[in-house]
Parts: sequence; C-alpha cells; structure tokens
Amino acid sequence: MAEFDYDLYVIGAGSGGVRASRIAAQLGVRVAVAESRYLGGTCVNVGCVPKKLFMYGAQYHDEFAEAPAYGWRFDNLRFDWPTLRDNKTREIQRLNGIYTNLLSNAGVEIHHGHARLLGPNEVEVEGNRYTSKYILLAAGAWPFVPDVPGAEHAITSNEAFYLEQLPKRIAVVGGGYIALEFASIFNGLGVETHLIHRRSELLRGFDEDVANRISAELANKGIHCHMETQVTEIRKTGEEDVDLQLTDGSVCSVNKVMYATGRRAMIKNLGLENTAVQCNEKGQVRVNRQNQTDEESIFAIGDMTGGPELTPVALAEGMAVANFLFGEGKGIVDYRDVPTAVFTQPNLAMAGLTEAQAREVHHKIKVFEAEFRHLKHTLSGMQEKTYMKLVVDAETDRVVGCHMIGHDAGEIIQGLAVAMRAGATKAHFDATLGIHPTAAEEFVTMRQVSRE
Repeated sequence: MAEFDYDLYVIGAGSGGVRASRIAAQLGVRVAVAESRYLGGTCVNVGCVPKKLFMYGAQYHDEFAEAPAYGWRFDNLRFDWPTLRDNKTREIQRLNGIYTNLLSNAGVEIHHGHARLLGPNEVEVEGNRYTSKYILLAAGAWPFVPDVPGAEHAITSNEAFYLEQLPKRIAVVGGGYIALEFASIFNGLGVETHLIHRRSELLRGFDEDVANRISAELANKGIHCHMETQVTEIRKTGEEDVDLQLTDGSVCSVNKVMYATGRRAMIKNLGLENTAVQCNEKGQVRVNRQNQTDEESIFAIGDMTGGPELTPVALAEGMAVANFLFGEGKGIVDYRDVPTAVFTQPNLAMAGLTEAQAREVHHKIKVFEAEFRHLKHTLSGMQEKTYMKLVVDAETDRVVGCHMIGHDAGEIIQGLAVAMRAGATKAHFDATLGIHPTAAEEFVTMRQVSRE
C-alpha cells in the first residue's frame, strides 16, 4: 500500500489551486483538491471575470453619450440592473462547470468542504481525513473591513456582485484598484458615487503621474472624491440609507457603503498551528523562492503569500510548484515586469518599473511621455485624455517601465510587456512604424521630457 492517500493535496480551487492540481495530475501523480465555496475562486466568482463584465456594462454610458455626435439617436434609453446582474451570474455558473470538467478530466478528485491541516501530511475535510506527501495552500484572501462603529452595515466587493437593486447613491471606501474599479462601474451605471480615501493619492505602488491623472479623470467623470478622509462611523438611517460620519466633520448620506480596503489571507481555522508553517506580521504565509513554507511538505501560492495579488501570478506559481515537485522545473517564478491593468473609466495599465522605482534601481533614466485627446472624442467633445509614458535606462537604452491611461490600455500594455521581456530598447520603439490612426502608435513617437 502507498504511504499516503495522495501525492498532492491542494486546499483551495481558485486559479492557482486548479492550475497546480491539473498540471500535477497530468504529470501522473495522485491529486485531490478541497474547496469550501466555489470552483474558480475569487477571480471567476467575485473578482476579475464578473468585474470585467460589469465594466463592459458601465462603458456603455460613455458610448451612448458620444453616439449623437456620430449620428445615432435613442428613444427611451434605460438601464436594467437585474439583467446585467443575472446574465453575469449565469456566465459564472457556466465557468464553474468548466472548472469542474477541467479537474475531473485531468483525474483530480474534488472534495467539497472546508479543509483543515492536522499535521504536515494530513488534512481533514468534513470529518474525513486524508494524507498526502505534499500539501499546497491556495485558499486565497478575503475582503477586509476595518472595525468602525456600524461596520455591519457595509458591504464588500463580494456582495456588490449580487445586489438586489442598484443604489441611487453609494460610497466606496478605499484607494486601490478594487475601489477605483467599482467606483467607475457604479458611476457608469448611473449611481451617484463617492470615493473616500484616507491618503492624498490613489493607487499606491503605481506611477505617480498615472495616479495623479487617473484621480483627475475620475473626478471629471463625476465621481465625488473625498481625499485624506476617513469614515469614523456608519449610521443606518432607513431601510436602504446610511450616513457616513467623516473625519473632516461632514456627513455623506448614501444608500450603500462598500469597503475596498484590502484583503487578508484566509488562514483562519486552517490548522496552521498543527504544522511548522509561519506567517509574517501581515498574516501572510511565509514562503521561499520555490513557494515552500517553513514546513518542508507544505507549499503556498497566490494571495496567501503577499506577492502580487494577480490571477496570472497565482497561475504561474501553481504551475511552478507542480513542476518543481513532480516535473523537471526549478519552481521559481520570475516576477520582473509583471503587467497589470486597472479597469477604471478610462482604463489604466502598466508593466515594469515606475519612474520612482527606476530612479532607485538605475544610475540614470530617461522619461518619455505623450498626452492627447483620443480621435474618437474630437467629434463628441468628451474631454477625456489618453496618457502614455516610457521609462528608459539611459545606460542600456532598455525600456524598464511602460504606463498608459486610455481606451484598451490593458490590451496595449500586454503586447508591450512581451517586448519588454524580450529586452526592447527605446531604439527598437523608435524604429517601429506606427499603425495610423491609432492611440498605440504614440508609443513609437514619444518625446523625451525633462525632470530637472
């Protein structure tokens, strides 16, 4: 008889957990995965996918506003929230089925229920005990709501996807990408939207020029931005009404308040105390470069470990762990130039270093910018600006940072991220002919700006 029931037991069937399970099973080992909520994890169910679908719905606001300048007329135009919400839910259910088939077809056993570690090689799920040579923690993270009086009246992004009705007024608390995306979504769907953030700048960790410009764009779209402000109390004033007491002394009256103030690794009741697994001061599981914890038989990936909280990162880590344990891979993910996008209106995206980061890493840098009004807006009169920026290592001419605000920024930066991985220089950009007329051609015609 085998020493263990499985070769790999995965706790969490999100993007990273599913990828690791499937790859390991395809390498010929015995794999099981436990999931207490929904297959596909945050990304599929209450994250990337439904958020992008909502963003598509919100985009029509600007499309319809510009349409008359292009000869289109509408009568009785209206938005129906239940249609968008329920169509989104049906699509998510379809994806849940696809994830089930992906795992089953690969030979992975699926255990439904909460998994808890009993030791370095043992897991309990709904009263059943299983042993495994290796265990992978891929339980993800959960939205965090600060302990303010009346916090029980707040929702998070999880609940926002299933609102019974669309509020007339909403306050979104936070300044990261989730807060900004939902502020843009609600605003685009016709909701009076207030964004409340305790700092003076949005999107910490993004390029300063990008963060400053997106703040202005959000305000121009009609979002009420309350900067350097915090909520001290939430008071319920009616069946669907709350008052937010703010630190500046004002009161913000809305129907809903949504907190997007970060996410915490889901380590509660995971049984870490039964192992040598250690966490850092933020409650994130500590791992080495191979994503191995302090317990030799246990690995951890994704949002649990404090790295970039991005689905492609979790996918790469899951694949790396599977190949490290059962294949021929080294199990090390290269996090250089990780591209990411924020689906605000307008979109923004980046790959590589910010200007500030580049100045710390490189002896001397050059900065190139372009800012303009998109051709599409010239007929409609919309004042939205497109902004592009390249950060270049002056000694090697290599492009080390690429940033954009504008329509389809994520689509454009994804392609440029490939060029950056290949070591593209500014000379390569300059030698590339543009596609005219496009916004993207500005990336090959940029002018240098002085920072002196």
